[in-house]
Amino acid sequence: GEFSFPVRVAIPKTNRPVPAFVHINFRPDVPDKYQPTEEIVDAGYAVFSFCYTEVSSDDGDFTNGLAGLIFPDGKRPADGCGKIGLWAWAAMRVLDWIMTLDSIDHSRVTVTGHSRLGKTALLTGMLDERFYCAISNDSGCSGASIARDNDGETVKKIVDRFPYWFCENDYKYSDNEETMPFDQHFLVAANYPHRVYVASAEDDAWACPKNEFLACTLASEFYKKHGGVGFPENDGMPECGKPILGGDIGYHIRHGLHFQSREDWNYYINFLES
Repeated sequence: GEFSFPVRVAIPKTNRPVPAFVHINFRPDVPDKYQPTEEIVDAGYAVFSFCYTEVSSDDGDFTNGLAGLIFPDGKRPADGCGKIGLWAWAAMRVLDWIMTLDSIDHSRVTVTGHSRLGKTALLTGMLDERFYCAISNDSGCSGASIARDNDGETVKKIVDRFPYWFCENDYKYSDNEETMPFDQHFLVAANYPHRVYVASAEDDAWACPKNEFLACTLASEFYKKHGGVGFPENDGMPECGKPILGGDIGYHIRHGLHFQSREDWNYYINFLES
């Protein structure tokens, strides 16, 4: 069958190909409170954004949008992907289109998202090595945050509230994280060989910043083992407003709550230029 969804585009006026973001967003707005479009363009980056619910609704209904095409009867097997997998598929299709545009530097396209869409960005980067970088902002549980010894959201809490984000096989790890044959640093590390960046917020305890940083530290070992840089040398979790730049894996924590801010975007761009 066929399926389509709208993408909003802003590209700097220049005579050379420019790097770009694929922003998986909560809204179709341009600019948006999570997307300071003017500042992104002023920094020399294009931004291709789409509203995730225009791909498929953020609920347990698997009959609408892309979900209805993949699961015609609205039912999925236990290993069938949840909505996060569908949103990631859409981001990869945006990249397909970008690859046809002469105005974009195809070697410098980054995928990013916030919260559940930060989880989606990491999955997208894992699945598609064409991306230059994957950036998650406050992605937390089942995103960049290690599940074991997590002070914030747990596997049980997230699959109880949002079971439709994940395959049903994931449910067996509710209150059972110690039996997982993986943890979230696997997701970060699986973005190798391209770059990956994780952003945290000091007061976003639900996302457990210390475990997001730990995932980067552990994933860095994989990058270095396979010839990458990983984290550059660091002295542990950084202070707010002092990002870790210059390696294949980057990280920052800022003051504030669960949000994607101009400050976050400026750190992203600093990392991509480092």
